[in-house]
Amino acid sequence: MCGCFGIRFFVVYLEVLTIAKLDHQLNEEIRDKEIRLIGADGAQLGIMSAAQANAMAEEQGMDLVKISPNATPPVCKIMDYSKFCFDQKKREKEAKKNQRVVEIKEIRMSPSIDTNDFETKVRAAQKFLSDGNRVKVSVRFRGREMAHTNLGEKLLMDFAQSCADVAGMEKNPKLEGRFMAMFLTPKNNK
Repeated sequence: MCGCFGIRFFVVYLEVLTIAKLDHQLNEEIRDKEIRLIGADGAQLGIMSAAQANAMAEEQGMDLVKISPNATPPVCKIMDYSKFCFDQKKREKEAKKNQRVVEIKEIRMSPSIDTNDFETKVRAAQKFLSDGNRVKVSVRFRGREMAHTNLGEKLLMDFAQSCADVAGMEKNPKLEGRFMAMFLTPKNNK
């Protein structure tokens, strides 16, 4: 029983180590012979040893951060690392907030749809498109309707023509099994 507990503890300990791993090397972790140093104000301070650069960073009360480890020599910058991490997380959060997921709304019809129902579906599609979503318009064929797929194609082309002022047709109508579908994308009015 004790051996099993020890193994679990070891596995948890490894997970904690991987989570705590930093993206950048800081201060004493930088062990290169020569580095290119950039000051806190963005000015290039030249090529020097890591120990000299670390001493300069300590004098200013800041951290030495390796920002480009693959360069020759590696590039390090003097900065306040905690403020840098805070700003980076803030930018990521802001970018995530401004992100908009485009949804695909679907409208289904049959080839024998009446004109009023057709107009109602067109209005619904125009509303979806004005909200910035893509619309998949499909016609379902049942039984003997499969022999008249040209009626469904004409219906879809009429639908695209009715929505032409707010949308563009992404692809021509395509028959997939018992469904014929096409996609409409909103036009950018910006």
